[in-house]
Formats: sequence, structure tokens, C-alpha cells
Amino acid sequence: MSYNAKNATPLTVDVNREAVGLYPMEDRRDFTDARRGLVAPIPDGKVVNDAGQVVFDISEYAYITDDAPAPDTVNPSLWRASQVNNEGGLFKVVDRLYQMRNNDTGNLTIVEGDDGLVVIDCTTAVEPAAQAMALFREHVADKPVVAVIYTHTHVDHYGGVKGVVSEDDVKSGKVSIIAPGTIASFEKFAIGENVVAGNAMSRRAMYAFGYLLDKGPTQYVTMGAGLGGGQHQTISYISPTDSITETGQTRKIAGLTFEFLYAPDTEAPEEMHIWIPELKALTCAENANHTLHNIQTLRGARTRDARNFARYLDETLVRWGEEVEVHYGPHSWPVWGNENVVRFLEDQRDMYKYIHDQALRLANKGYTPLEAAEVIELPEELARKWYNRQYHGTVHHDVRGVFTKELGMWDGDPVSLHPHIPVEAARRYVDLIGAEAILAEGRRAFEAGDYRWGAEILHKLVFAQPDNRDAKNLQADTYEQMGYQTEAPQWRAIFLTAARELRGGILEAPFSTASPDTILAMPLDILFDFAAVHLIGDKAVDVDLRLDFAFTDLDTTWTVWIRRGVLNARPGASADTHLTVSGPKSALVGLILDPTRADDLAQSGQIQLDGDVAALATLAEIMDKFDPNFNIITP
Repeated sequence: MSYNAKNATPLTVDVNREAVGLYPMEDRRDFTDARRGLVAPIPDGKVVNDAGQVVFDISEYAYITDDAPAPDTVNPSLWRASQVNNEGGLFKVVDRLYQMRNNDTGNLTIVEGDDGLVVIDCTTAVEPAAQAMALFREHVADKPVVAVIYTHTHVDHYGGVKGVVSEDDVKSGKVSIIAPGTIASFEKFAIGENVVAGNAMSRRAMYAFGYLLDKGPTQYVTMGAGLGGGQHQTISYISPTDSITETGQTRKIAGLTFEFLYAPDTEAPEEMHIWIPELKALTCAENANHTLHNIQTLRGARTRDARNFARYLDETLVRWGEEVEVHYGPHSWPVWGNENVVRFLEDQRDMYKYIHDQALRLANKGYTPLEAAEVIELPEELARKWYNRQYHGTVHHDVRGVFTKELGMWDGDPVSLHPHIPVEAARRYVDLIGAEAILAEGRRAFEAGDYRWGAEILHKLVFAQPDNRDAKNLQADTYEQMGYQTEAPQWRAIFLTAARELRGGILEAPFSTASPDTILAMPLDILFDFAAVHLIGDKAVDVDLRLDFAFTDLDTTWTVWIRRGVLNARPGASADTHLTVSGPKSALVGLILDPTRADDLAQSGQIQLDGDVAALATLAEIMDKFDPNFNIITP
């Protein structure tokens, strides 16, 4: 769909040009480091899937050159970060340690052992991971993978695993998969986070990561911590086989030592740092990055503990700070040299602790989250470090995240305890003030460059009158300028996606985070949790239904009962079930999530039914379906 964004207003041009003086533009070390050790570029600059579709194409970022000044429509700090990241390929970090960078959102790290390879994190999808392995074997060494390590529970770190190893090799014991936390806990968060609330998270991620935008200086530039992800890709999953649950645990793999620092409830619910003493190489996973990270993600996830970021980074410094010579991360480029690594980890530690401590200091003085976020700024010594800039999280929404983590959803003001829903409040504002007066104030705010106020007041009119084209166009213009000014790529993507959808309607999601592989990998308790959130409670209030599901390939049966609008499940068969459904997990998953498929599955012999088959028709009537393209910027 053709789309023409508007230019930066003169005020936005001035804001972005003046912002240059806020940043240490004279510091060019990152440009050198990000290109250090290039072994081979991305072949033809592309990642291609088995069907010949282009998954990722680095030429789409060709307009971002090292010597090009920031366009008027891009914050100069974000533009610089995009320039630094605009180099993709296989890089040598130190002897025996390599990284594939910028053919996907995440890095794939390969450690060359004596008789095999250890892969740390696998990118988001099979295609970029497979490309990384092929490039390594072509240019470095053709050795088998003997272990995979997931540093944490996010999909851009495990989703490419089947491009690295086969499930058969894992099942046979030829390859181990090491992950933080118990296997049950890892899968609860890795799979549950992306599936149980996956539809909402996926729609929000479309906004936050710019997946609905074209690439270019008036839309998506980069994700700040990297170039970005791809499309037409295959997200995979293989369960861990080995758990790290305590700091100090070690594994000897292919002649090298891997020592772990267990760091739960940080950037992910399950996360760990890894030290390889023979290489003096360290990764703190996503607890240390070339960016400020999220305490509360905008795509939606569990709120993180900023204090734990600082605590585990400090413990890392105590354990390995005197020896470390390189820090390699799962995003962006490494940091070399003991002095540089220690300073990097200390600065990141203090950044998170400052945000945590100052947020709670102001909370204890009676500030609300928004009030605190408006006044807290990092000390200049921390803020002027490029790796502490706002390319993922922001100080503003991280401060609010600390409040959420420590104090919950209520801001302490009685008026916010039981407010009207946005549509009802908007109608009342419009009835009180008048549509024309609100539109006029929105125009005045836009012309004055008061974009935050313009967006707020126009939001009332758009929600009260969603067909008011003048209001939607003006709000789009307002969001657009806010996107052009912000340093934070996720804020930019959200504002610019909102502008585009206000002008042209909802854009269809190109993919979902809940891949078939992920859904099939769900432990049975999470599968039934996923089913339970589909139950339409008010329609199921008078239903009394009991079903048994016999998973023939797992040799286990679970009973499900629906009563009083609630779906419960537990292992074991029921003596008074209405219907028993038998079949392999792959078939039963499809039935549980879409009971209308029962006839087709039964007729094809994939499932067997024993009992009252009408129970499935009842189930189908009370199970909801989720639209992946639900409204955000209109009611």
C-alpha cells in the first residue's frame, strides 16, 4: 500500500538540530568496534527462506551511511545508533569466539571448542540461524554443534534453534540444550509469555518494533539496538535438556569451561550470565547492552526488577571483573579490554540502580509514576555514555515501570481508581467542550509545537467521534512529529504506526509470535491455561461440561471441566466425563484451540471420540477467537 508521510515541521527540524549538542558526537569508538573482526558479510546481503522469499535484506538500510547527517525526520542520536549498527555478517570477537550480527534482531554466538561448537542464543528464526552456521562452517571451521545455550526466555534467543541443530540430535543426547531455571520454569515463561497473552503482545509488538512501517527516514529507521527483524520466517523451539539453577554451576563442553551466574527476575524471568575463563570472555545476556533496557516493555510482558539488574551486574564484577577481557552481548557489538568492560558494566549497573532508587525516593515523597517520570533524569556522567542511551527502554517509562513493579497499577490518586473507560470519558469531554473547540485547540497546539497536548486533547475527539476525519488527520500529524523527535525507536515506531493507521486504517499483522512450533511445544498445563483464556465467561456461566483428553503419544490423560464460567484442568481421567477425546498432541492441540475442527479431525482418523460428541459443539459455542488486528488508536 502506497503511503506518503509528511515532512518534519520547522519546529521539529529545530528540535532535532539542537539535540545534536546534547550528545557526545565526537566519540566515534563504536563505529570502529562494531566493524571489528568482520570475517564475511551477509551473503548477497539477504536471508532467504526455503520458498525463495526474502526474510531480511540489508540493502533496505543502504540510505543509512556513516557520513550522512541525520535527516530532519530522525532524532540525531537514533540516527547515529542506526549508522553504527548498519554492518551485518560474521565477526571474530576473539580467538575461538564468533558472532553473526545484524541478519536478525538478535546475535548468534559460536564458541569453537576442541571437537565441536557451542552456540549461545540462536536468533529469532530458523533462516538467519541456518545462514550463520553455514557462513561459519564455510569461513572458519566445519565442526558439529555439541551444545546450545539459551541465555534467557525470549524468542529472539531460542526461535532459530532448528537452524542450528535437529530435534533428533537433541533427543538422542548428541546435543545438549542448556537454559536458566528448571525446564518447567523456562518453558512456562518462554512459551507462556509468547502464547497465553500472545495475541495482545503480538499486536502491541507490531507497533513497538515498527513491523507495520516501511523502511526509510520518515518511517522505520532501525530498532536502535540492531537493524531489526525479518518476515516470512520460521520460529522454532526445542526444549532444554540441562538446567542452570544456581550461580557457580559449570559445564565442561568441547574442552572449554562455561561458568554460570543465575540471574532470575531481571531482563527476563529466567536469565543467566556466562563466563568462559579460557577465553576471558563474558556475556551478561541482556542485563548489559549498548542501550538502556526496558523495566516495563511496551510490547507487554512481566515488569522487571531494576534493582536486580544492578545486583547481578555487581556480582558479575566481583566474580570476574579482574579477569574479563571481552564482553559479547546477544544484541549489538562487543566491548574489548578489561578497563572498558569494567567501566561498561559499572555504568550499566549504576544506571539501573539510579532509576530504581530515585523512582522509589519520589514515590516515598508522594509522587505519582508520571510525576516522577517527568523529573528524573540520569546524571550527565551516565547519560552521556552511548551505551546508556534510550534505544530500547527510556528513563521515562522505566521510572513508571519501577512504580508498577513495587507499588502496582494504582498511582495513589483516588480519581484514577475507578475512572470511566476512554470512550465514555471522551464523549463527556466532547459534550462539555464541543467538537469544534477541541479541534481548534488541537490545531493551535500543533502549530505551536505543543504536540503532547495536541495528541492528548485530539485523542478525546477521535475516541468520541472515530469517523471524524479532520480529527484523525490532525492527530496523525501530531503523532508523526512526536515520532520524528524522539530518540527512542520504540516510541518512534508507536507514534508513526499510530499516524499511519489513523490516516489509512488498520494494517494487517505480517506474522504472529505464537508460531506452530511454540504452540506444539507448550507443556500441557500451559496448553490448558491458553485454552482457558479463550473461554467466554459470561456465555459459559450455565455450562457444566467435563471432557477427557487422552494424549496417546505422551501416554497421559488430562480432564477438563467447565463450570461457573471457568475452565479448569488437571492430570488424570474423570469417572464422569461427558466425552473422551484421544489422539496425539499435535491433533489435540488443534481441537482444544478450535473445537469446530472436531469432525474433520475425527473423519481423518487423527482423533477418536468416545461419549457424547455434542459436548464439542457446546465447547465450540463458548470458546472465543482473537483478532490479531484489533483496534488501538480508535475505539
